[in-house]
Amino acid sequence: MLLNGFPGLTALVERRIEEAVARGEFDDLPGAGRPLDLDDDLLVPEELRVANRILRNAGYVPPDAQQIAEINRLVAQVEREEIAPRVDSPQARRLRALLIQLELSGRAATSRAAWVRYEEALAARFSRP
Repeated sequence: MLLNGFPGLTALVERRIEEAVARGEFDDLPGAGRPLDLDDDLLVPEELRVANRILRNAGYVPPDAQQIAEINRLVAQVEREEIAPRVDSPQARRLRALLIQLELSGRAATSRAAWVRYEEALAARFSRP
């Protein structure tokens, strides 16, 4: 919340929101009962939001998002036993290349998380009788 430096004010705001909820003041808002649309680009600078929305609506997918989708597809194939878990398989080489590219592009945490998922998929496959 933006009021982190003002604990008294934060408590007052929270209390008033709780009271309004108890009175049902938020019940008839548009979209009530439906999931929130979290595709609002809050972390994107204001000057880039319109351009990003135009590109997204035109079907453009950023390269790192394409890489992550391909990594997820390859790991899912290992989990479903659709590809051989050999180190020298073309899929394993492609997965390692994608993970390295992702890490070098500054997405080390995402790369590590995908690698852990891949290792867990391999461990699960090799632990089966």
